Amino acid sequence: MNSLLSGMPELKLGLNDKILFEQTGRTTRGKLVEMEDIKFHQCVRLAKFEQDRTIVFIPPDGKFELMSYRLNTTVKPLFWVEVVLDNYTHSKIDYTVRLKSQYKARSYANNVEVMVPVPSDANSPYFKASVGTVKYTPDQEAMVWYIKSLGGQKEHSMKAKFGFPSVADQNRDRFKKEPVQIKFEIPYFTVSGIQVRYLKIVEKSGYHALPWVRYITQHGLYQIRMF
Repeated sequence: MNSLLSGMPELKLGLNDKILFEQTGRTTRGKLVEMEDIKFHQCVRLAKFEQDRTIVFIPPDGKFELMSYRLNTTVKPLFWVEVVLDNYTHSKIDYTVRLKSQYKARSYANNVEVMVPVPSDANSPYFKASVGTVKYTPDQEAMVWYIKSLGGQKEHSMKAKFGFPSVADQNRDRFKKEPVQIKFEIPYFTVSGIQVRYLKIVEKSGYHALPWVRYITQHGLYQIRMF
């Protein structure tokens, strides 16, 4: 949250909280989420939340994390990645990498990076991708496939070829134990399904402000095993 309010107004935040709706006997056509292990910023009135699940707080100036939570639900992975090794010999290795976005078709992921492990002594890289660009990063023992914008329900592929020196590195096969890592950002999208029902100022003095809510999903530690 980013507060640019003057003074110390008290705010009230409403979410599509399943437990709150059950306690109050209210119904809704929208999706409800059941949050677990909720942790609040120190500005939140905990006694009020424990009493009736109401989130009331006086925000500090600037950016801060109001709350964190965990969902005990099964979520479909946002991306599916398949890595196939071809012609893995003492002198070369070929890759075929397939990437599929599994979020809704109307959503777009920005600045997607797919980091695929490669052997420690690989050289002479060659890449061909159906979309985006690929870069070899020997210091990370990986190749990185960059896609600026990727729509939902899309599938793309990338091929890579590497050579090897005449004297093999003893740790050449170490890359097989490393996972594929993905970085991304999906605006206007939440994996959890959480929604802000309202954000209002509890002031009797006629305080005026404009609340603005932005939904965004960002990668954390998003890894996929190759084998």
